Amino acid sequence: MEADGPFDRSLRRLRRNRAGDSAWLETRIADELAERLDLVARRFESALVLGGSRTLADLMRARGIKVMHADAGARLSTGGVQCDEDRLPFADGAFDLVVAAGALDTVNDLPGALVLIRRALQPDGLFLAAFAGAGSLPSLRAALAAADEAEGKGASPRIHPQVDVRAAGDLLGRAGFALPVADSERLNVRYASLLPLVRDLRAIAATNILAARARRPIGRLGLAAAIADFESRAEPDGRTAERFEIIHLSGWAPAPGQPQPARRGSATASLADALKNCG
Repeated sequence: MEADGPFDRSLRRLRRNRAGDSAWLETRIADELAERLDLVARRFESALVLGGSRTLADLMRARGIKVMHADAGARLSTGGVQCDEDRLPFADGAFDLVVAAGALDTVNDLPGALVLIRRALQPDGLFLAAFAGAGSLPSLRAALAAADEAEGKGASPRIHPQVDVRAAGDLLGRAGFALPVADSERLNVRYASLLPLVRDLRAIAATNILAARARRPIGRLGLAAAIADFESRAEPDGRTAERFEIIHLSGWAPAPGQPQPARRGSATASLADALKNCG
């Protein structure tokens, strides 16, 4: 075990090795990142794709971009590099685009990873990322709490801490990105039972990888309670809604001549006055 942070690095690698190659959420995130890239009016030559999604790497190649694929697991495209995102081995300025799909929420040192990503970009290079953030999986959280209560052993961390959209934007700025932007979208998915949701999470390596000291297995009694709690939240058709809050990040490596945000307090008109004049 490698425990230099909240996550077990060895277990993270193992889970990412076992994840599926065509998980629906990974594909959904990859498609959205590719669509956002298409809105950028410039051509990119070389991309670093972070995360296990071969779909994203293929989408970048389909756009004529040379791809280096890196991930903590071994689910890599040809010529990929197995590494953690907070231990990137690439030279400064090696890429003009870095795209990360669904992996940054389980990095031990997320601020450090963002700094390394920014350094790996050429001046005026673009960073795009998406991952599940705070507000995700409320039904699963409740079901797991019911499992702990049924076993009478006290609450145990079952889902890792998640980054909210405001904190994500702050981290981009602290890492030195220019024009940082963070936004989020909500995906609601309905499940017939708890187990298909767990299978979906396993397919994207999103099950519990907290350090061993924070993990406690669920017994049969707890599992039965979790399944029952999840089913108790079902809608009239028997399906239970689950929520995924997907955080999207974008930022640019600093370069001369880039647009700069206005200095705070430099506005010449009042927002309140502008609103009064609306309508």
